[in-house]
Amino acid sequence: MRFKIPKNTEDLVWTNHSIEKMKQYQLSEQRIKRVLYNPKRKEEGIAPNTIAVMQSTGSAKHPTEIWIMYQIQKSKSKKQKAKIKIISVWRYPGVSPIRTIPDIPPEVWDILNSDEN
Repeated sequence: MRFKIPKNTEDLVWTNHSIEKMKQYQLSEQRIKRVLYNPKRKEEGIAPNTIAVMQSTGSAKHPTEIWIMYQIQKSKSKKQKAKIKIISVWRYPGVSPIRTIPDIPPEVWDILNSDEN
């Protein structure tokens, strides 16, 4: 079966990186859309201003997860609606731990966010 390269639409924009990862992990455009619109879990992405969503796949004996990292691009005009830019997709072997933000004291956040660094 040949891989069909997804086309950019009014709602979705695909990066070359995401297309290459879809080929690598044998994921179709329809499967990515299904994970995107019906995620089991949603987290803050590793990159700034990104969101990561996940859906479980595989079997009970060999569980895997499909992850998508995307960014919402706001439109420049009010007539156009926002687009979703698919940045990356990957298949995680097993069950990933739920990621939480570490407990950092407010004083440390102030130092990290200051412009003096």
